[in-house]
Amino acid sequence: MKILVIEDDSSTAAYIGRGLKEQGHVVDHAATGRDGLFLAGGEHYDVIVVDRVLPGCDGIGLVRTLRTTGIKTPVLFLTTLGRIDDRVEGLEAGGDDYLVKPFAFSELLARLAALTRRPPLGEAAPVLCVGDLVMDLKARSVTRRGETIALQPKEFQLLEYLLRNVGRVVTRTMLLEHVWDFHFDPRTNIVETHVTRLRAKIERGHGERLIETLRGIGYVIRAPS
Repeated sequence: MKILVIEDDSSTAAYIGRGLKEQGHVVDHAATGRDGLFLAGGEHYDVIVVDRVLPGCDGIGLVRTLRTTGIKTPVLFLTTLGRIDDRVEGLEAGGDDYLVKPFAFSELLARLAALTRRPPLGEAAPVLCVGDLVMDLKARSVTRRGETIALQPKEFQLLEYLLRNVGRVVTRTMLLEHVWDFHFDPRTNIVETHVTRLRAKIERGHGERLIETLRGIGYVIRAPS
């Protein structure tokens, strides 16, 4: 991967750059927001790592500028600002993921790899389906056997994530991170409750069950054979 790291702390930037290069990646570094914008606008990168607090142009403003100018490169915020409000602000500005310092380098690698596997912004498949269940992302609608199923926003997000991972086991932690943006365990049964409600809506009265529970592991939707 070709990665742009926009980080004003020289020791952190050196640590990230060295680790990424050891993994075989190509790394460019910018120490200011303005330099980061210049590089991001003139080169193609697979992913961009951005600090929130930068001289010249803060990370939030930088990412907003990238998005308004049509640059869709996945962005990971890497910052000490770890409150829920900070995370929400970063994601709403156009960031794709958010990792709080101090961090484990293995987790940074895993998150960057996950970002590069996602379809680019604006190029997601407009329709997801498995069997007779159809999700239209543009119309925000779900049907099964042609019958419309009304879902609450979180139920829709939950089903979308499961459908994007058909055939792959999705863990509770993955759902907390990608549906609720929780990078910690809230110590509630929020996932189990929403899965139960979703099942009741898409399975009850529609015949074949779609969501399989793997006890102690997670959930999976399998494509029909």
